Amino acid sequence: MQTVVIFGAASGLGAAMVEYFHDQGLQVIAVARDPSKNPRLAELKLQSLSCDATIQSQVEQTVSNLPKEAWVVSTMGSYRADVPVDYIGHRHLINALETHGIKRFLLVTSLGCGDSWQYLSERSKQGFGAAAREKSLAESWLQTSTLDYTILRPGGLKDGDITHTGQLSQHQEVHGLIHRKEVARLAHELLDTKQSLGQIYQCIDPKLSW
Repeated sequence: MQTVVIFGAASGLGAAMVEYFHDQGLQVIAVARDPSKNPRLAELKLQSLSCDATIQSQVEQTVSNLPKEAWVVSTMGSYRADVPVDYIGHRHLINALETHGIKRFLLVTSLGCGDSWQYLSERSKQGFGAAAREKSLAESWLQTSTLDYTILRPGGLKDGDITHTGQLSQHQEVHGLIHRKEVARLAHELLDTKQSLGQIYQCIDPKLSW
């Protein structure tokens, strides 16, 4: 059985990923600073690990306990935190994965990161531009690693069911919304194909409106 490790599993997109991959019959390991914030982890009887990714030693210890063939997914992010996890946490995680020989990694960032920064409105840059810049640094660190990586940049996230209408794209300007569980479905699709290795994708659901 394939194991998938979800960093950022306590809330938001990470919690939706946990639900999705569990429903697909995969073995899920949930990692969060405080796993107890997501009561579903205990209800589903999932293995949960506590890890503050801004602390390098905790990341090293956590990754050392993961299976070598695991798929690792990170949805970690922070908004106006004293020590944002977006870059430094991912730097620690990427380094630890390399050290321990765990190769497959999918990093979820957001539209506006990397070369899509140019498409952000001034209002968006003022609102979450700092986080997008931190995530862009994480993307760059990952792209120069030895991992079998994929980067996924979703649009605006909403709660809701899988729609099967989310669209992956590359190298073009896109704007829009997408359900968190639909992002999880697309992430699964990318993890399961070698064609996604070393690639950056964006995703929105054109059926959703603001």
